Amino acid sequence: MMLERRLHEKLDCSWTDDSVRCIHTPSPKAKKLFFYVQEVGEFKVYPPYYTERSGLDSFLILATKDGEGTLEYEGEVYHCLPGTVFFINCQIPHKYYCPSGKTWEFSWIHLNGSSALGYYEEFANGGTPLRDNFGAEAFQEILDFLAEILDKTRNPKPQSELLVSEKIVALLTRLLLHNTANQTGCFNLTQDFKMVLGYIEKHYAEELSLDLLAKLCNRDKYYFSKQFKKYMDISPGEYVIMTRLNHGKELLKYSELTVEEIAFSCGFHQSSHFIRLFQARMKMTPLQYRKKWGNCL
Repeated sequence: MMLERRLHEKLDCSWTDDSVRCIHTPSPKAKKLFFYVQEVGEFKVYPPYYTERSGLDSFLILATKDGEGTLEYEGEVYHCLPGTVFFINCQIPHKYYCPSGKTWEFSWIHLNGSSALGYYEEFANGGTPLRDNFGAEAFQEILDFLAEILDKTRNPKPQSELLVSEKIVALLTRLLLHNTANQTGCFNLTQDFKMVLGYIEKHYAEELSLDLLAKLCNRDKYYFSKQFKKYMDISPGEYVIMTRLNHGKELLKYSELTVEEIAFSCGFHQSSHFIRLFQARMKMTPLQYRKKWGNCL
């Protein structure tokens, strides 16, 4: 049985007069369909500013622009310096504050939505809640998203909630893309991955072993397989199968080739293997797919 967390919150409101805080009550439609803002703002704070809470049904993204703050989360302490961003689940006990003798300037958003927990968990899989190596351009993009969300929330117009949801998705996407880049470590995405993916697309009908794909970028096959899965979320073998099935679907839809002919042209040595893989992933046979999609333009 899942126990419901009670909201616990304490805070000190030591922020400057030009700090901005906008509280938003989402419409029923927004809560059902969109990502939505609960609060959003830009703060300049000084000691003894702090927020300590748990049990809040919200997710917080905070980007430090200047000065220094401290985050305590899941038993760890993180230093929030300029250029850093943290993303936390406010159900989990946490505290963030301005250290003695410091000032702290940051942009932030409390958000929620039906997929918010999934985005947070995917971000959390990449390591700590605080990230510090975005680079100037990527960090500025995050600040721009937060500024646009704040502006649209403070100055609502028709369809504002939909447009805000679009910006929240863009913000979350930027964080996850950064996440993926960090997970891949020293693997050269721009060269190695593009080369391998391009080779698979061009030679999908040929024999494509793990040894061959790893050799293309001069990697050990076990390291290559691990990094490929981190970046693509599937194994190299599964990616090859998906590529072959995609071409098979195209031929089922736009050609008059038989299923057996399509299977061989896509790199499957037996039509039964093609049919079995197709049905397992599409939940229908190749002939059922052709009947359903063959006349669709």
